[in-house]
Amino acid sequence: MTSPRLRAALLVLLLAPAAPAQDAQIRVLCSNGFRAALEKLLPEAQRTIGRPINVKFGTSASFKQAIEGGEQFDLAIVTPQIVEGLIKDGKIADGTKVDLASSGVGMAIRAGKAKPDVSSAPAVKKMLLDVKSIGIVKVGAGTPAVLDMLNRLGISGEVQRKIAYQEGAEPSMANVASGKIDVAFGLISEIVSVSGVQLAGPLPPEFQRQIILSAGIASSTKNRKAADEIIQSLTNPAAAATIKAAGLEPIAK
Repeated sequence: MTSPRLRAALLVLLLAPAAPAQDAQIRVLCSNGFRAALEKLLPEAQRTIGRPINVKFGTSASFKQAIEGGEQFDLAIVTPQIVEGLIKDGKIADGTKVDLASSGVGMAIRAGKAKPDVSSAPAVKKMLLDVKSIGIVKVGAGTPAVLDMLNRLGISGEVQRKIAYQEGAEPSMANVASGKIDVAFGLISEIVSVSGVQLAGPLPPEFQRQIILSAGIASSTKNRKAADEIIQSLTNPAAAATIKAAGLEPIAK
């Protein structure tokens, strides 16, 4: 026989509202510009939330298209303009945007090669006219700055035949490392952590742009608390040294 007290307890449990279901993994879409930092910080973030984190790396522009097309995610790390646009579209929750770090745009050459002089506009112009091939990421966050520089140097037409447009930072750096491309442009954070390439230098100051990378939480996520905790782990003081080592400048909260 079940006691009245036990029956009452069972009834309370049956009628209590179920807690929101959580996914086993946290899904993160991360710009290549923040990749080197996130790969180092990921183990600690996973320990913090006590669950696995599944990360997909790519360009901010490609993630914008994927999210607009219905790709499911919990946390996105992309450029702030894209985060703000996705907030307006209702894809990212309002009030969740956090600026994480920034990176300048730089030039990569094969490791071991003598570094060319890229300290001034005339020096960069000479270097680009001398090389045989130039890699530019087709939809990279730093690409507008590079194209603007070519226009302002007055060599867009002259170097056009040398340009090999790349699908992303990873294949671009791989082509530099293998010698298929002489020089490639990318975020400094996409260059300094890659084996087989070296940073020839940043764009000269008059052409330089600082590219910010921001986090935003999906409005549809069932894992809001975990996503919040990941952002906290990426912005705490202990993470700053790792972010700087990856060629990025942490942005204080």
